[in-house]
Amino acid sequence: MKSLAPDHFSPETVYLNTASWGLIPTGAVAVMTASVAAASVGRPQEEVFSAAVEAARAAYGRLLGVPAGRVATGSSVAAYCGLIAQSLPSGSEVLVADGDFSSLVNPFHVRHDLRVRTVPLEKVADEVRPGTALVAVSAVQSADGRIAALDEIGAAARAHGARTLIDVSQAVGWLPVDATAHDYTVCVGYKWLMCPRGTAFLTVPEDLGGLTPVFAGWTSGEEPWESCYGRVEPLAASARRFDVNVPVFSYVAARESLGLVEALGVERIGAYDVALADRFRAGVAGLGHVPVEAAGSAIVAVPGLGDAAARLAAAGVHVSARAGNLRAAFHLYNTVADVDRLLEAL
Repeated sequence: MKSLAPDHFSPETVYLNTASWGLIPTGAVAVMTASVAAASVGRPQEEVFSAAVEAARAAYGRLLGVPAGRVATGSSVAAYCGLIAQSLPSGSEVLVADGDFSSLVNPFHVRHDLRVRTVPLEKVADEVRPGTALVAVSAVQSADGRIAALDEIGAAARAHGARTLIDVSQAVGWLPVDATAHDYTVCVGYKWLMCPRGTAFLTVPEDLGGLTPVFAGWTSGEEPWESCYGRVEPLAASARRFDVNVPVFSYVAARESLGLVEALGVERIGAYDVALADRFRAGVAGLGHVPVEAAGSAIVAVPGLGDAAARLAAAGVHVSARAGNLRAAFHLYNTVADVDRLLEAL
């Protein structure tokens, strides 16, 4: 059986580790390589760089159902979570889930004048209360693939006047996400969106969410090339005021990677990925192991098998070990044969 996009990938291993790092499509590699080569001989393509960033911004917005003006481009989820953390008034309560990814939650912990309350993932919606200022949770848990009840969390937050911050890094690219249902979303591009490292996105409400652009540089100006010296004024009227000066070569490739996701369709990719994950769930259960319950997820975590990851890698089967679990992640370049090879190796 071929993968969902056989013409765009040529993996040399059984690669089942997209939750750590997605494979980059060959077309994205080609344009990035050409751009680096041009810069190396004194022909940096500023117009190409700018166009690539704007194309990536617009494509990401389309994937999440928001206009480009609500999308900021950057290089780090932690930086954008830090931006949101620094914008909260002293004493604010932030509600997070047990064991959620550090880049999401730690920026709130290091602000010692905030009150961070941690509860089990399945209780997040029930634990929102009148004093909660922000609910920060991953749409899909990195450690084990569990999917958060975002509809319930959003409804509870609205009922109590709290904002929501959703890390969609382990979701966008296979699980449909509607950014209009949340105040803020953050995402790295190097996982399920198959971009190079150095790509990250923030979405904000139409009113920009009351955020203070604490790291605004020249790229945050309404006219960036007229904002290179002194005070940046005026700042962009859109989410671009939260842009940072991104690694442009990564964004040249990101335009191609995001285009592939759009062309295939998130729903189609998700159905394909989850079917492979379900095959593995059934197979590993047949071997006597009990995966973490995460119905409908493209990520499968198997407690007690984390130590097998190194042995599997030596056999050319790449998964990861997270929180004591063996974690396998299935994406559009994987096949049924990959799943069966993993089961055989186990």
